[in-house]
Amino acid sequence: MAALEIRGVQKRFGQQAILHGIDLDIADGEFVVFVGPSGCGKSTLLRTISGLEEADGGSIAIGGRDMHNVPPAKRGIAMVFQSYALYPHMTVYENLAFGLKLAGTPAQQIREKVMQAAASLRIEALLERKPKELSGGQRQRVAIGRAIVRRPDVFLFDEPLSNLDAALRVQMRIELKNLHRSLGSTMIYVTHDQVEAMTLADRIVVLRGGRIEQVGPPLELYQRPANRFVAGFLGAPAMNFLSGHTEGGQLLLPDGSRLAIAAAALLPAGSEATAGLRPEHVQLARDRAGIPATVQATELLGDASYIYLKLDGGGQCIARAEADHRWQPGDRAAVAADAQRWHLFDAEGKAVRDALE
Repeated sequence: MAALEIRGVQKRFGQQAILHGIDLDIADGEFVVFVGPSGCGKSTLLRTISGLEEADGGSIAIGGRDMHNVPPAKRGIAMVFQSYALYPHMTVYENLAFGLKLAGTPAQQIREKVMQAAASLRIEALLERKPKELSGGQRQRVAIGRAIVRRPDVFLFDEPLSNLDAALRVQMRIELKNLHRSLGSTMIYVTHDQVEAMTLADRIVVLRGGRIEQVGPPLELYQRPANRFVAGFLGAPAMNFLSGHTEGGQLLLPDGSRLAIAAAALLPAGSEATAGLRPEHVQLARDRAGIPATVQATELLGDASYIYLKLDGGGQCIARAEADHRWQPGDRAAVAADAQRWHLFDAEGKAVRDALE
């Protein structure tokens, strides 16, 4: 069993509080991704789970065993770092075998485990090379292989792909997903890259300022964010936001435009609120009602384009359009969307939804 139970975990560095009472359950065999902006506490939480940092309050249990005063080497975890942390004077084989040798594993078992890990990561041909002879992607495979040979209960990944180029990152994401499927191990992964979070995770944990904002499957967080922060953090380009106040079951913007939003009727008239709309849900037209705007720029991505607009009443908006769109800088446009596509957040940033949803 490798389930984790995290209860009220706190961490301070001097007078600075980093983690504010984190509560989280991670199931055996689950792939969980911690995501959030720089300084949100995600790496500190990972290091606290590993034992590299000592919690100042709360408890952590791995497989039902309390980790208080248990050193990192005895926690049944293996950690993969951003920097690879390979021994430069050792061959790949020696790097993979080093931890097993320290543990007193018989030579034949070491060889079997190293060869199995090398085969699973397709690095058999690299076993006699030194780290300086490897590419970034190959070094990261070796770092992951060194974790695999130990057969840990839990894998911890601290931004392992951030030093790789874009193409390698895509390839390694696929390999990590396949590795998780084949091993069935519990994996906890820290990243600031929301694409990695969305593509890898069974569940995402969004952190801000040392607190959990929302936990759930990637699609749930994308489609039903709990608050404005989560809505703005997940998604690229980010969600568009327009602020106003409710009136007659609609949102009235400062320029007099009215938005038909399904959730607006759930707030009292006159309430301050913010509407959110994903770029892919923006409808642009030249001859229909909507928020008046001017096209500022366009970006062609190949299969689609992003249209950047300046709203007449102030503010910006980004729309995703078909690649063969005919919008040009300077064109006038009306921004609209189906009423059900809008997200609504109250004055405190909390999502407004019918309790029965």
